[in-house]
Amino acid sequence: MIDFDKPFNFAEHLFAANRARADKIAYIDDRGSLSYGQLEEQARCLAGALVASGIHREERVLLAMQDMREWVVAFLGSMYAGVVPVAVNTLLTADDYAYMLENSRAQAIFTNGAMLPVLQQAMKRSDHEVRQIWVAHPEADETLPTGSVAWNDWLAGHAPLARPARTMGDDPGFWLYSSGSTGKPKGTVHTQANPYWTAELYGKAVLGLRESDVCFSAAKLFFAYGLGNAVTFPLSVGATVVLMAERPTPEATFARWIQHQPTVFFGAPTGFAGMLAHPALPAREKVRLRMCSSAGEALPAELAQRFKAHFDADIVDGLGSTEMLHIFLSNRPDDIRYGTTGRPVPGYEVELRGEDGRPVADGEIGDLFIKGPSTALMYWNNRSKSRDTFRGEWLKSGDKYSRDTDGYYTYAGRSDDMLKVSGIYVSPFEVEATLMQHPSVLEAAVVGKMDQDGLFKPKSFVVCKPGMAVSEQELKAFVKERLAPYKYPRFVEFVDELPKTATGKIQRFRLREGAP
Repeated sequence: MIDFDKPFNFAEHLFAANRARADKIAYIDDRGSLSYGQLEEQARCLAGALVASGIHREERVLLAMQDMREWVVAFLGSMYAGVVPVAVNTLLTADDYAYMLENSRAQAIFTNGAMLPVLQQAMKRSDHEVRQIWVAHPEADETLPTGSVAWNDWLAGHAPLARPARTMGDDPGFWLYSSGSTGKPKGTVHTQANPYWTAELYGKAVLGLRESDVCFSAAKLFFAYGLGNAVTFPLSVGATVVLMAERPTPEATFARWIQHQPTVFFGAPTGFAGMLAHPALPAREKVRLRMCSSAGEALPAELAQRFKAHFDADIVDGLGSTEMLHIFLSNRPDDIRYGTTGRPVPGYEVELRGEDGRPVADGEIGDLFIKGPSTALMYWNNRSKSRDTFRGEWLKSGDKYSRDTDGYYTYAGRSDDMLKVSGIYVSPFEVEATLMQHPSVLEAAVVGKMDQDGLFKPKSFVVCKPGMAVSEQELKAFVKERLAPYKYPRFVEFVDELPKTATGKIQRFRLREGAP
């Protein structure tokens, strides 16, 4: 166990753990591979280049780069130097990046050629001055703008930083921005020690990842879930990681499954549903999956069962958050109850509280609170939101759950998504999961809609599978047969797609505002 009363640098912790396997492949991306020894050397060279460029400890650098080896080098190299990488979503607008530059006061930017144009627009719209941009893989024949330097040119000639910054476990290590599924993104400040705890308590102790694994995450590196899946967890055990710059479409995912033969895949319910409905779904014997992980939204039991029947691989469903960095409530590979989110991860405490702040009884819905060692420090420059979320040792998740008498937790929706019908709470997820059991339904989202009496009733937005259709009346009857009558959707609207964040979460607030 680490003594956090002494200096602790997370990047150095990972490098030291893997020096005995320096020749083993750590990363495979769209352009090649990187061994563990090369990863450490390049990250330490980047740390030296940061120091030589005048970037100081605890200053921020924006990491706006598609998933590739250079992303990991930039992230770990920055932490090694005590500089704070701010990992951001790669599918945002110029206005979003302008806001993040100003909010974080980033001194420099790490990016790649495909991302450079939108970041140039962002800098023009921001009053904050960025000192330099380092660009990996510039576009062919591209002349870099003033203030931009090609990645390889910048690193050339810089010796590896001799020793890591003497950071402490509670020092700021990196930032992640909240996904924006319920409002404006918030800069979430994590410590040097936080990723250590997620690896020890979840990646090793619950998932049981091992050195022989090949890990592939559909969730991108900028996402808290993806960061653990493709950096923290595999590097903590010496596994190999497959990275993919493009969007995780079913076709792109299947191609990596077949070419690189990952043993562990990390996805989300929306992605699993799309893959199972895709005509190119590979046969079981074409892949080497031994286990899958799901997070982001609760996993419908029917979806997990169909995946298991096809691939003979369980999906381990868990709940995490940007603020807690990774999963704190989860099923286990040897203890899966589909339809639930499992039990608390050892090392974390979970409470369900009612509106009066007191614990609720088993079977009742309550607000989910968590206590554990990977909790973020705060939301940067946002005291009111920090006070509402970070409550002493406890964190208010914004989720509602119920717990059965065996201690298993079942998702009941976001606190701001819950519906009260006839004075009784209705979980949108429960209605959505039931709708998705219909053979014609690909996806569904449920929000509240006011009826002619001024009362909120469930409204469902439904995406049908390609080439299939179902009537509104049939869907209503389908739900009535499976749930209490008051829970069925009074309104049904068929849409081509659901509004989502770049990480795949359904934006129910947009549906409430009238977006199709």
